[in-house]
This record gives sequence, C-alpha cells and structure tokens, in this order.
Amino acid sequence: MSWKLRFSMAGTVALIVAVSTLGFSMIMSFMGVFNLYTLTAVVVIFNIAQWLFAPYIINRLYGVRPFEDGESPELHRMIGELSERSGIRTPRLMFSKIPIPNAFAYGSPLTGNHVAVTQGLLSNLEAEEVEAVIGHELGHIKHRDVQVMMFISLLPSLFYMVARSTMFSRYSSRDRRDSSGLAALGSISMLVYFFLLLFNLNLSRLREYYADQHAASVVHDGARKLSEGLAKISTSTWKIQQGNRRNMGLSGFKTLFISDPDRAGKDAVDINQMRYGGRDEDLVRSVIGQRVSTFASIAEIFSTHPNIVKRLRALNPH
Repeated sequence: MSWKLRFSMAGTVALIVAVSTLGFSMIMSFMGVFNLYTLTAVVVIFNIAQWLFAPYIINRLYGVRPFEDGESPELHRMIGELSERSGIRTPRLMFSKIPIPNAFAYGSPLTGNHVAVTQGLLSNLEAEEVEAVIGHELGHIKHRDVQVMMFISLLPSLFYMVARSTMFSRYSSRDRRDSSGLAALGSISMLVYFFLLLFNLNLSRLREYYADQHAASVVHDGARKLSEGLAKISTSTWKIQQGNRRNMGLSGFKTLFISDPDRAGKDAVDINQMRYGGRDEDLVRSVIGQRVSTFASIAEIFSTHPNIVKRLRALNPH
C-alpha cells in the first residue's frame, strides 16, 4: 500500500476519533453520565451481536451456500493459492445464485471467514478476472476490514441513537428549559452523526482502494485483470437491473460487495458511451481517460465505493 493511501486512511480514522471525542464532550454537558453510558452499552452490544450473527443473516438473505465437494475445483485452487500468497488462512468458498455479478467477504468468530461469489460473476467475467476479484476480497480479510468497519460504525450509530432519543424526549418534557436543552443535544448529536457518516464512507472507499492494491500484488498482472473485471461488473449489473427494474435487496449490505450496485447505472452509462473498440483493454483505457465531473465527485462523497474512473486510474497509474 502506498504511503499516500496509508496517510489518508490514518487521517480518516483520526478524524473519526476526533469528531467523536468532540461530540462526546459536548453531549456530556447536556446529558447525565449514567444515561450516556447506558446508551453506549446498548449500542455496543447491538453492533457486536450484529457482527457475530451477520453471516447467518447474509447466508439466508442471499441464498449463500458452500460449494459442494468436487464442485468448481478451479475456484478452490485460485482461492487456496491466493490465500497462501496473502499470508492468511484459506477462507471458506461460498456461492450465491444472485444474477448480479459481484463477490463479497464476510465472517465472524462464530463462523470463520468466507468469500462468496455470485452466479452473475461466474457468468459474466473471464476466469482471470474472477481470480482478481477473489484477490480483492482476500485483501479485505487480510486487512480485517469487517472488524475495522464494525468498530468505526459504532460511533455514528451511538450519536444517531442519542439524537433519536432526545428528539422523542423533548416532546414529552413539560419544562421549556429542559425541552430547549434536549433540542440542542439532539441537534448536536445529529450534526456529529452526519460528519462521522461522511468520514466512515470515506474510510470505506479508501479500504476498497487498499483491497484493489492487494489484488494487484498477489495476482499475476492483477491490475489489468481487476480493471477489466470492475468495468464488466458495472456494465453487467446495470443491464440486469434494467431488466429486473429492482435492486434485489442489495443496498442494505452494499459495503460487502466489490462494486456498489447502486452506482452501477451511472458507471455503466459512462462506460457504454465510450465502448467502441470491443477489446477489454480499450474499454479500460477509455474509462481512465474520462473526465470526472463535479457532480460525480460530489456524488462519490456519499458512496461506499470509489468512482469507477478514479478506481481504475489508481490501479493503472501510468
């Protein structure tokens, strides 16, 4: 990972901690310590429970199952070799019948680590591109992204709960002074929640870059393979969504995926406008040469995944 990316990630984490500390300091002047501690305990317990049991929810929601014995030996070979190069224990390889081309890494101490690939991914990408996608997901496992994002998500969740609780409390309070204090507390909490959410989204995007670089380092010619795979994922996702006219319930867990399904439409339109050469490498070069508009840059701030143009440029710096 480049020093610039390390610095950006460290700076984002520092900002999240700093804003959280400032927010707590302001809230402590309005709220009793016992109540705040109680609320903190509830939020922490809820998030940890969600982390522990999330794999069971994901498996049920997306119909994820393990590959049968002898099924897809090439995929098992890929994940075994890439795990060894990554210096991690081989996660369990899973399969989902979702037609959207994507992959995701998930797990908890109760289940161990898993990497799931969808039917759409295997149908729309070439084997070498699937290999690069798996390398990306292994990067998330190596860097403990599930644990990091779970910890970081505790902070905005806490401030959101404070804002919601004070919002309801102010209406039941008969004392005008108490009502004003609760209103101020709720406003501060919601403001802190908003900024923490933006920082969390930025950290999520940085960790996608981080995982991309990992794939490029452990897969032979990984930057090219992953670039072509990401472009195909965006175009294929958009076409499938156009046909189904629904998001298939992917938005709730989109931070898991290698590519954000909600951004697929915009990314695919931009890509399709330039796809005239017919070759994968021509497609990637065209995307890299595209100008990122001001609107696209602003929209990226509220996304869990980087803009496709910036992402491919990072993979192909020269």
